[in-house]
Amino acid sequence: MLRRMLLAASSSDRARRLITSAPYTRGVVSRYVAGDSAAQAVDVTRELLASGLLVTLDHLGEDTMAPDQAAAVTAGYSGLLGQLAAAGLAQGGRAEVSVKPTAVGLELAEHGEKTATENIARICAAARAAGTTVTLDMEDHTRVEATLRIVRELRADYPDLGCVIQSSLRRAVADCAALARPGSRVRLCKGAYDSPESVAFPARRDVDRSYARALRVLMAGPGYPMIATHDPRLLRIAAAQAELAGRPAGSYEYQMLYGVRPAEQRRLAGTGAQVRVYVPYGSDWYGYLVRRLAERPANVAFFVRSLASQR
Repeated sequence: MLRRMLLAASSSDRARRLITSAPYTRGVVSRYVAGDSAAQAVDVTRELLASGLLVTLDHLGEDTMAPDQAAAVTAGYSGLLGQLAAAGLAQGGRAEVSVKPTAVGLELAEHGEKTATENIARICAAARAAGTTVTLDMEDHTRVEATLRIVRELRADYPDLGCVIQSSLRRAVADCAALARPGSRVRLCKGAYDSPESVAFPARRDVDRSYARALRVLMAGPGYPMIATHDPRLLRIAAAQAELAGRPAGSYEYQMLYGVRPAEQRRLAGTGAQVRVYVPYGSDWYGYLVRRLAERPANVAFFVRSLASQR
């Protein structure tokens, strides 16, 4: 029930105004968001890379409804990739970017999918010039088919374009099987959107089972699995499946959110595993933060305590 309330709040303008205007919120948000600017994101990236972690950067914002705004987001990503390259942080995919299709035009009233595809291709070209990669974030279930079409189209020119699959969706295992190809990069996460039971598992245990099944498909395939979870049990399952599949450490990676279980991130990296930190930046942080709380409602208590400690 709390999860559904939080997901509803993520799209509520009233809740957004209440939380974003609270005087102590920003101090807490800084734990999970790298800052408002690309320069701040680059600084955080430099620190994380120096500690032995990899990075994927997400410029916060979605549901772009104007072509010029979509073009501005695209230019922002290209500029960010240029900054990463100039700082020597991108080569070899050490720091890459994550892009939401809706942020670059998918939901435009006219030619949305075409515009998003063209804009993502521009970002992919900038990433290639910088020596790194792009991963397409997966949004709610209504955007899955369009996102996968974009991936299929662009992988002809950019075979290292990554894609996200959400184990909360009933189609996850089949999608992983279709995507598990040589060189294919697939990030597997649980998902943080409120979807109807007809397309999604309502019970957490079923989401976890779906995750384990999808992970088995990816680990057994010829692609590059990206294991996005903080769940200790699923992390153990992932390590066991990698061992059973005979995968060397460089043939897959773990991914965790900036500010969430940083000690575990460092511990995993210390074992020789590749660990990538998902680092969001930008001023439009509200929806991102509330969905993170919904993924694990116990975080709500932590968030409230953090606000109280700022007083």
